[in-house]
Amino acid sequence: MMKCTKVFHRNTKHKTYNMEKIEVSYSHEGTVANVLLNDGKGNVLDNVMMSEILEAFNVFKSNKHLKLIVFQGNGKHFSFGASVEEHTKELAETMLRTFHKIFLDIVAIQIPTMAKISGQCLGGGLELALICNLIFADKTAKMGQPEISLGVFPPPASIILPEKIGLARAEELLISGRSMDAMEAFNVGLVNIVFDNKEALDAGAEEWIIKNIIPKSASSLKYAVRSSRIKFNHVLSNFLPQLETIYVKELMNTKDANEGINSFLEKRKPEWVNA
Repeated sequence: MMKCTKVFHRNTKHKTYNMEKIEVSYSHEGTVANVLLNDGKGNVLDNVMMSEILEAFNVFKSNKHLKLIVFQGNGKHFSFGASVEEHTKELAETMLRTFHKIFLDIVAIQIPTMAKISGQCLGGGLELALICNLIFADKTAKMGQPEISLGVFPPPASIILPEKIGLARAEELLISGRSMDAMEAFNVGLVNIVFDNKEALDAGAEEWIIKNIIPKSASSLKYAVRSSRIKFNHVLSNFLPQLETIYVKELMNTKDANEGINSFLEKRKPEWVNA
């Protein structure tokens, strides 16, 4: 595995580092870090990919010239979500600890973040997008939190969705597990801009970055993120550990949560016992 261990300064040319499941590149003279989720068709957020994202964060946080971190999925989809195989009772605690550190690190880093969404953006994939300051999407995007269909719930989304789109809309999505298309996500205030296709998304995001991010001070952008999220960060940092405990210590001790995960892995319909 190639380690992402160098810090690129403002006058550094475009660089790309391939890790096992993500690709990190720098553009705009080193002021924009692009994180490409790159694990085949679904870009599944398993422990390897999550650990590599955290490794990249360790580099980003010491680079005073970074003005923006952009997340995108390779291929047709952003991400199918976190690995269901790692949601089993034996692995859930480790998986959640690693996954939740991504959110807490983004809070600590304070660098502006953007998600560029095409295709499926589900579960943990949507949660990664939700933590970003900006979400740009194209018309192929489908976004949802389907965890309830597996008998579980999404801790980060349970906090972030109500903060971003209001409690009533968030509860309907979290309880139903249904997906939204890009226009519905735009209409409820989740997505900032919708483009016709992925090519237009890439071009439009590039234009927006050049106009609105590149002319700004990297230091001042951090203060803008810190101030705009002063309440959001407090809520997330205080309640995410509580939901992690509920998930690991209570939910994963129920029969139905384990049945939901196991039935998915076994490709069969779950048999709920409501306990």
